[in-house]
Amino acid sequence: MDDKTRTEIEAAAFRRLLEHLDSRKDVQNIDLMNLAGFCRNCLSKWYSAAAGERGESVDYETAREIVYGMPYSEWKSRYQREASADQLEAFQNNRRRDH
Repeated sequence: MDDKTRTEIEAAAFRRLLEHLDSRKDVQNIDLMNLAGFCRNCLSKWYSAAAGERGESVDYETAREIVYGMPYSEWKSRYQREASADQLEAFQNNRRRDH
């Protein structure tokens, strides 16, 4: 497989990941962090960093809008719920384990 084809496949897989996350707004970022060790905000940071590595300027807020499909503030007010005590405890336990 040539590099161009590989890049196109990777881009298609990333778009599918974003579509999947968009269809699962019920899954909170803290749940993603607790189960997978990354969340929508992590993807946004990675997107912004990858753009910078290629000489493009995509700030974090712009990257979040790409990942969330809308401004983060709008997504947060529509879909983000307050984390439960169990979610917060799991998050803190995972952070201690990872450091």
